[in-house]
Amino acid sequence: MNPGGSTTVLRLTELTWREARAAGADAIALLPIGSQEQHAGHLPMGTDTLLVTAVVDRAAELLADAGPPVVRLPALPYGHSPHHLFAAAVSLSAGTLAAVLADILRSLTASGFHRVLIVNGHGGNDEIMRLAVKEHALRAEGTFAACSYWSLGEASENPGHAGRYETSLMLAAHPDLVRTPIEPHRPAGAPPLFDAPPHPGLTAERHGEWARVGGMTDDPSTARPDPGELSARAAELARAIRAFAEATAPGAI
Repeated sequence: MNPGGSTTVLRLTELTWREARAAGADAIALLPIGSQEQHAGHLPMGTDTLLVTAVVDRAAELLADAGPPVVRLPALPYGHSPHHLFAAAVSLSAGTLAAVLADILRSLTASGFHRVLIVNGHGGNDEIMRLAVKEHALRAEGTFAACSYWSLGEASENPGHAGRYETSLMLAAHPDLVRTPIEPHRPAGAPPLFDAPPHPGLTAERHGEWARVGGMTDDPSTARPDPGELSARAAELARAIRAFAEATAPGAI
């Protein structure tokens, strides 16, 4: 049997309810989450959602033949983006995003899934997402995890925002959505504190800095299509999923 009609990846949207409950007994549910927010003048509002979806789909395909089994949920396209409303965004408050994630986790648990991994594509979601899985694990049987796709592995890179890194990945994943030519961007003044804190490990935010730097953290004009980095992020996520599966397998404790 081939639930959902896919030859490689099980997708929750395509499963019947019986197939979903049967899959939940062993499979890891993968939930990509992103945002709808300004990404300067050359990238679309849905950049974070598009990139995390691309990474999750590639990782799921890598696991299709050698396990562990996964079920890919539809991406949550909205995130916590009030810092981008100076330009344009569709933002959830921190409390609303936390409540949405809590409801999704509760629903998956009630529907028979014992393992869930949230994969994030937007920096503003990171802390909220991690707290959501910690709180759910206090209330429900099962094992729940979270990561941002760029944070995995020793060679991970800070993606910045709408700069070289994200633009390079979008040129690889969705080149038709990148507006060209890409203008150089070198904002005047000191680097924003949210991207260059004055001391390692310190989180610092200064009012108005996102607007001051034009919604970008670095110059995107040097970006080139980088399918290698896209594949590397997917491979690292696949390794993380395998490690999560091994750590939560029956008899692992």
